[in-house]
Amino acid sequence: MKKDIQKIRNIGIGAHIDAGKTTLTERILYYTRRIRAIHDVKGKDGVGATMDFMELEKERGITITSAATFCEWQNHKISIIDTPGHVDFTIEVERSLRVLDGGILVLCSVGGVQSQSITVDKQMARYKVPCIAFVNKCDRSGANPFRVVKQLKEKLGHNAVAIQIPIGLEADFNGVVDLVGMKAIYFDGDNGECVRIEDIPEDLLSEAMERREELIDAASMFSDELTEAAIEDKVTEDLLIQALRKATIAREITPVLMGSAYKNRGVQPLLDAVTKLLPCPSDVQSQALDKDNDETPVTLSSDPEKPLVALAFKLEDGPYGQLTYVRVYQGTIAKGDTIVNVRTGKKVKIGRLVRMHADQMEDIEGMPPGYIGALFGIECASGDTFVSNGINLTMTSMHVPDPVISLAVVPKDNKAQVNMSKALARFTKEDPTFKTYVNNQTGDTIISGMGELHLEVYLERMRREYNAEVTADTPRVAYRETITRMAEFNYTQKKQTGGAGQFGRVAGYMEPVTGEDFVFENKIVRGAIPSQFIPACEKGFRKCLAQGPRMGFPVTGIKVVINDGSSHSVDSSEMAFQAAARGAFLEGYAKAKPVIHEPIMKVVAETPTEFQGAVMASLNQRRAMIVGTQDEGYMCVIEAQIPLAEMFGYSTVLRSATQGKAQFTMEFATYRQVPKGIADELDKKAAEEKKNVA
Repeated sequence: MKKDIQKIRNIGIGAHIDAGKTTLTERILYYTRRIRAIHDVKGKDGVGATMDFMELEKERGITITSAATFCEWQNHKISIIDTPGHVDFTIEVERSLRVLDGGILVLCSVGGVQSQSITVDKQMARYKVPCIAFVNKCDRSGANPFRVVKQLKEKLGHNAVAIQIPIGLEADFNGVVDLVGMKAIYFDGDNGECVRIEDIPEDLLSEAMERREELIDAASMFSDELTEAAIEDKVTEDLLIQALRKATIAREITPVLMGSAYKNRGVQPLLDAVTKLLPCPSDVQSQALDKDNDETPVTLSSDPEKPLVALAFKLEDGPYGQLTYVRVYQGTIAKGDTIVNVRTGKKVKIGRLVRMHADQMEDIEGMPPGYIGALFGIECASGDTFVSNGINLTMTSMHVPDPVISLAVVPKDNKAQVNMSKALARFTKEDPTFKTYVNNQTGDTIISGMGELHLEVYLERMRREYNAEVTADTPRVAYRETITRMAEFNYTQKKQTGGAGQFGRVAGYMEPVTGEDFVFENKIVRGAIPSQFIPACEKGFRKCLAQGPRMGFPVTGIKVVINDGSSHSVDSSEMAFQAAARGAFLEGYAKAKPVIHEPIMKVVAETPTEFQGAVMASLNQRRAMIVGTQDEGYMCVIEAQIPLAEMFGYSTVLRSATQGKAQFTMEFATYRQVPKGIADELDKKAAEEKKNVA
């Protein structure tokens, strides 16, 4: 088993939209003999790519959910997760990277480092995932892989080193030169399955020697043996690979490979690099928190004999019940075992263990450390930790971004209402970035997510998978309320209705605070408010945050300090002080000049340079703050910060302004105060809604 773990790789493929992640995965599956025929991502042949198994994915030609598969290459067992490129489905990338040991960052040789490449790189850095870069689409017009290597250094701060150079480019691209083994590699056969290794062509020899020197210089920083060998001019392939592997695992070097997945070139050397350069599970240090010992970090060992620690990182509701994707970090899960869910303390018996291949399953008997598989019929939430009986360790949770856009959904009839409820219950359980609640004022069901596409996909899934006919109202933006200055309050809650009354006085002040949603400080001296009522005061203040007094939006960035008050020996109670805190909040809030904040999005538009003026104009009409523009060949990239409220329907506007040639990506950047004119409009709208409800 020890020997076995060295031959396991868990990798994820991440990239900007349309860089070729799913096409690359399709080729990997073909060359490792997991599939017998190659199919197109866009589903032109009526089949579609293996990893895009949802009907919606085939129709739209995009990846929506991350799909897991398993293949073997040169006696190595490789688990692969193909992740979406759209920022709307960022949680899929987030949770995949949480459980992976290595990654392949796919970059387009024409587009280079694009906005979503930067986001994926940040996510890899957050979970310290070592990666190799693959410059795809070298067959495209305008391909320039070395410009991409330069961008990796400048834009992402990677110590990027090319370990290959292309043989020809654009239409003439037909192979790569391996700088480690100093051989030319060609890909023959209908699907590039026959790898032909030859001597380097004469015209590329001097460039290859030069680039190899650069590679040895970079790698020798991490290996004294390689430095000595370089001085004596005795560099062997093994020495170079050892140094590169060590530096890659430490995230000190990013090896760059080149190819064209669509034209079936460069994929087999990429698989070789995965086995030679990326870490196995025992190379990566995983930590859990000991709940019995004040959450002290505990380093896990990839030992199959030790007590089990496994993380449920993704849930799917399939036709046979809930499918729970798990990654085993320590110990072994076997069929028939009884394991414990640390969060709930409940014991669970494992009935069926499967290994996933997109939406197909293969039954397996057990899962040793480092394996990714799925369990059936187990009730749990995303992010739960499973352990052997008797230990109390939990894995750290993953980063979940807050939703930024909301829609009101209205079911057509009673049947649709029931089906919609089932769908929403499932979607919120599967996807932590998808939230739903009922608006107390209007009675509408509100769904919130990461973007228009995110919500659009869920509405479509409701109709298809649950037969729930729903209509969506105009998108609602997740506005926030906050205060802009300090204000004092001194409120007395008095109520006498015969028998025990209610009495509580709360005094203090509130002020704006940055970086926190709510801060509560108790500065009561000499027991002006008895200590048992302080939590009730805090609870009263917290309850007011869900709906701000001004317009009913959540309140953030507020610090409440209580420094005085009074109580009554008979009439004071927790309820009285909660009510007093509520009254005090309303009194102070009205004086503290409340304002509305709106979500500001980072928008990156890519357009041919001839449409630059039209795109700039369309952005400026939307209250854009242009951050920068840069020309990249015949394309122009414009980066701007724009309020989300102004971005609805922008994709249609952009397409019509540029003959469908431009595209944009959008992700949440920050919250900022809305201009006075728009705040007045929102006030007016809120007043009308209240009137309609009344």
